[in-house]
Amino acid sequence: MFFLHPPKLREAEVFTTMPDRFRKKGVSTIWADANRGGAQIDSFLEGPVFDRAGNLYVTDIPFGRIFRISPAGEWELVAEYDGEPNGMKFLNDEELVIADYKNGLVRLDIKTGQVRPFLDRRNTERFKGVNDLVFDSRGNLYFTDQGQTGMHDPSGRVYRLTPDGKLDLLISNAPSPNGLVFSPDEKVLFVAMTRGNCIWRAPLLPDGSVGKVGQFFTSYGPSGPDGLAMDEAGQLIVANPGLGWAWVLNGRGEPVEILRSTKGTSLTNVAFGGNGRRTAFFTESVSGSVLYADMPNMGRAIFQGRASVV
Repeated sequence: MFFLHPPKLREAEVFTTMPDRFRKKGVSTIWADANRGGAQIDSFLEGPVFDRAGNLYVTDIPFGRIFRISPAGEWELVAEYDGEPNGMKFLNDEELVIADYKNGLVRLDIKTGQVRPFLDRRNTERFKGVNDLVFDSRGNLYFTDQGQTGMHDPSGRVYRLTPDGKLDLLISNAPSPNGLVFSPDEKVLFVAMTRGNCIWRAPLLPDGSVGKVGQFFTSYGPSGPDGLAMDEAGQLIVANPGLGWAWVLNGRGEPVEILRSTKGTSLTNVAFGGNGRRTAFFTESVSGSVLYADMPNMGRAIFQGRASVV
C-alpha cells in the first residue's frame, strides 16, 4: 500500500493476559472448526466494553464466557452459558446486550450472570450470526448480522432496532459485516467489512434510512477490518486481525498512525477506557491478551440503550 504521507508507527503494549486457570486447553469446539480451521484454541477474546467504574468486559466466543477485568488487570468470570458471544454494549448499568452468533441478541445481568433472550429472531427467521452492535444517543441499537458471508456471498446485513422494538434492515448486501461505529455527529455509520477488507461509510438520512453508501477505506492481508472505535476528533480506529495492526484514520480515510501489536496478530476489537477515555484497549484474541495504547484524543462516549425487547 502506498502512502503519500507515511503514517507514524507505534506499538500497543500488553495490559493483561488471561490467567491459566481460565484457559480451556485441549478442547475442540464447533465454532473453531468453522472459524479457525479446526485449530484447538484455549480462548478467543472479543467485544471489549467498559463500565462506569473502569472495569473492562470481554467475551470468549467459543466457550460462551464473559469476563470482567479490573483496572488493575485482575480477571473475574461473570457468566458461562451455551452461546457464542461476540460484541456487546451496556443496556443499562446492570445489563449488557450481547451479539451472540448462536443465539441472536441476548441480555446479561452482570450481577447474577443470568443470560436471557433480547432478540433471537426476525419475523420467526433466525439471524445468520450476529456479530457486533452499537447504540446511538437516542437508544437505537445498530447491529451486524455476519454469519459466514464474504466476497462469495455478499448477503450480510446491518439492522437498526428502535427503542419501541421496530426492526429496520438498512443494508443487505454486505460481505461479512463486523464492527460498526458512528461519526461524532451520528450522521454517518461506519461498518467494517472483514472479508471485503474494507470499511463502508453509510450516511444516515433524516427518515432513518441510509443513502449513497460507499467504501471509505481499503486494507489488505489475510483478514480485514474487525472492531471499530471513534475518537472525539473524528478519527476512526480500526482493529485489523491478520496484520496485527490498528489503523488510525482521519476524516478522509487516510492512515495517520498504525498501532502494532506486540503480542500476536489477531487484533480483533477496540474500546476506549482509562483516565479520561484517552487509552485504546485492544483484544488480541488468539493469545487471550488485552493490549493498550495511549491516544492523543478522547474516545467518543459509548451510549447505553433504552430498548425493551424481550
